[in-house]
Amino acid sequence: MDDARRLAAVLNALVKAPQFSNSKARASARQEPAVNWPATKALNADFNPEVDGFESFAMADGSICAWMPGQFKYAAQPKR
Repeated sequence: MDDARRLAAVLNALVKAPQFSNSKARASARQEPAVNWPATKALNADFNPEVDGFESFAMADGSICAWMPGQFKYAAQPKR
């Protein structure tokens, strides 16, 4: 879950920047080697930015760097 915490910290710093977007979140996540892209794609299969806010990211260890819409931040979640 350390990978998800690390990515959440990076993304939460970016969330505070003006005009933060899904594309900026994805660009930052692409630089994180621990992101499991096939699992991330499956996790966000029904993703709707109008409703969901920002994408969540699946990590190689099974943890999730999840967007928390009500809190407007990312948080690490344990393996499901």
